[in-house]
Amino acid sequence: MDAVREVFESSRDFTIGIEEEFAILDPATLELVDRFPELYAAAGEDPVLAGSAAGELIASEIEIRSGRAETMAQAHAQQAERRQRLFALARSHGVALASLGTHPWADYLDQEIIDTPHYQRLKEDLGWVARRNNTWSLHVHVGIRGADRAVKVSDWLRERLPILLAVSANSIFLDRQDSGLASVRTEIFTRTFPRCGVPDVFGSWDEYARFIDTLRRLGSVVEATQLWWSVRPHHAFGTVEVRICDAQTSGAESSALAGLITAVVAQTAIDLDEGRLDRIEPLKDREIEENLWRAIRYGLDGRMIDFRGDRELEARAALEELLEWTAPARAGLGIEVDLPPENGAQRMRRELRGGAGVEEIYRAAVAETARTYAGAAPDGAERVAAAE
Repeated sequence: MDAVREVFESSRDFTIGIEEEFAILDPATLELVDRFPELYAAAGEDPVLAGSAAGELIASEIEIRSGRAETMAQAHAQQAERRQRLFALARSHGVALASLGTHPWADYLDQEIIDTPHYQRLKEDLGWVARRNNTWSLHVHVGIRGADRAVKVSDWLRERLPILLAVSANSIFLDRQDSGLASVRTEIFTRTFPRCGVPDVFGSWDEYARFIDTLRRLGSVVEATQLWWSVRPHHAFGTVEVRICDAQTSGAESSALAGLITAVVAQTAIDLDEGRLDRIEPLKDREIEENLWRAIRYGLDGRMIDFRGDRELEARAALEELLEWTAPARAGLGIEVDLPPENGAQRMRRELRGGAGVEEIYRAAVAETARTYAGAAPDGAERVAAAE
């Protein structure tokens, strides 16, 4: 942990890294296929994808990482190139890529864990929990200089997690049904994995480091990646990583959400530096959990509680307040946040009300992902849709 402290002390403020997770599908049936090892090996032959493509537990998932960027524009440009190369690689191997928080009907019991020592150890350690996690999300890293400062930024970000989740909610389907939730992914992942969901307030690097060292000494963890909290200091990168959001169907939505998350982290650091948080008490765990449940259940169609103001407000109004609050950070960092009028959960429910079936909605989402992340439909998807 002393070495990790030094990583943060030498970190640079507001660098950006984006990580997007995709499901690997048969383009005709839209079933999950365990093709990660094949795609990963092929990615290793690409000078850009090598080191940018990664696995995430199950063999029907692949992640693409932007790498460190100095600006939001650079992060978007780097990620755009990696998206295009990944989607082209997937097409050349006869598979499609999807980007929702869950697969609408895939059985988690059918999913294979990646055959590496790291993931096989997790399979052994976590048992059913590891197998249950067939979910996909968006992660954003923002550089924060200073170890104490990184912990305090993470502490204050806890209460922003519910509205970020509500904005990103994009997983209503499970077991071929409308789950009744806006983000069933969050209910699966944060309620089952250990050291997950909203972390406690640590207050200082020393307190954080003591807890992590206790977990390590007593055998709960062997590496920092076993800290799956929805916001965490990242030990290797010297960043604060926000992990609460569902994967986004369109590339534009994912980019806009990454920009919003970056602005939220940066504005929190700015407020901390300028003393605006000195006389404010952090929200209690139970207060954050109440809003988190509302985000899971209703997304942007729900209401949030402003516990300090003793009031309830529409989630959309809470988003507008978030945008107003982050305006200085967005202006300073050149971040534009162009969010659509509906998020994924709202669109899917509207399509359901219009009479579309689950498979029809998912097939359209897969095509939208291909069009907006890579500019092309996956091989076979348009042909199958036309045949239907």
